[in-house]
Amino acid sequence: MSTSIKTAISIQQDLFDAINQLAQELHISRSKLFMLAVEDFIAKNKNRQLLAQINAAYDDAAPDAEETQVQTAMKQKQARCLETEAW
Repeated sequence: MSTSIKTAISIQQDLFDAINQLAQELHISRSKLFMLAVEDFIAKNKNRQLLAQINAAYDDAAPDAEETQVQTAMKQKQARCLETEAW
């Protein structure tokens, strides 16, 4: 288990009030709420970075003629499927 470290932050009063209310609703401490929020933020940021790396890896590769043909065929197939869907 990792060591807990105390820290102090400054936030606006309305945000502080909202944090207190949410922590009470969830029956957790403010510290736990902050920890969960930061963990979520870090995970989402890592996912955004990974997606950016994946997009960068594929960005320079323009589709060749065969890939363009496959994409066109898939778009047409999807359009036909959507026509039969009951909305």
